[in-house]
Amino acid sequence: MLNNHSLLSFSLTLLVSIFLYSSTTLAQLSPAATPLKPPQPAPTPPAASPKPLVPSLPDSPSDSTPDTTPSVDIVAILRRAKSFNIFIRLMKTTQLINQLNAQLLTTKSGGLTILAADDSAFSELKAGFLNSLSDGQKLELLQFHVISEYVSSSNFDTLTNPVRTLAGAKPGKVELNVVSYGGSVNISTGEVNTTINGIVYTDKHLAIYKVGKVLLPMDFFAVAKAPAKSPSLAPEPSANAPKAHKEKPLSPDSSESSQVNAAKDSSGAVKINVYGKWASLVLGVLIVTVLSS
Repeated sequence: MLNNHSLLSFSLTLLVSIFLYSSTTLAQLSPAATPLKPPQPAPTPPAASPKPLVPSLPDSPSDSTPDTTPSVDIVAILRRAKSFNIFIRLMKTTQLINQLNAQLLTTKSGGLTILAADDSAFSELKAGFLNSLSDGQKLELLQFHVISEYVSSSNFDTLTNPVRTLAGAKPGKVELNVVSYGGSVNISTGEVNTTINGIVYTDKHLAIYKVGKVLLPMDFFAVAKAPAKSPSLAPEPSANAPKAHKEKPLSPDSSESSQVNAAKDSSGAVKINVYGKWASLVLGVLIVTVLSS
């Protein structure tokens, strides 16, 4: 009886020891539970800026360039591009550059947009074309390349056609139409169709873009239609004009002689002598006189 009780106590002690050992080992092996973190909201992406419709040239500034300062020099900007020598020369000879610089200094809103044709575009013109233009036409040609407001590279699709330029409003003669689609900007003058190939310079008041061709206005090629000629009337006779001589009536003899001559000329078969006819008449009178006596 005592032995059975001792064996039972030993078995219980052994089971408790095994249970405690197993719990300690599992607690050491299992990682400590980390507290759950509350879910954080996903960051919102920044609003995408409008996609430029005009491709950028190498080292072209973006629309985030600071506002235009009085020190901005259009000629210096074009010279740095190294391909607008003819455009620069024309702006100087026409003195348009002075007008543009003055307008940039005094402008508070709006601005300017220059569509500059490079030297290769001018080389495509007909030989001697520029020399054939008058000073006024050269000025109009350059003014036709300047839009009288600032247009960013992503806002060409907001323009209303025809677009107003410094050349003024001349319907059918000086019209600039701009169409943007498919990531490109097309320009038409009625005589020339081209595209904007890149950005030369842009800030908040001045934008200079490169165009593929020289923009030629229609009035350079307009041919004045000559007015239709009205049917000419016969001039009225002047009071001092000499009067026409009246023809004298032909005498019987002359009529007969003309008829004889006409017959002579037309047939050539019978030749009648006027004098012989008179002789025949005299001879007939003598015969009648003799017979009557």
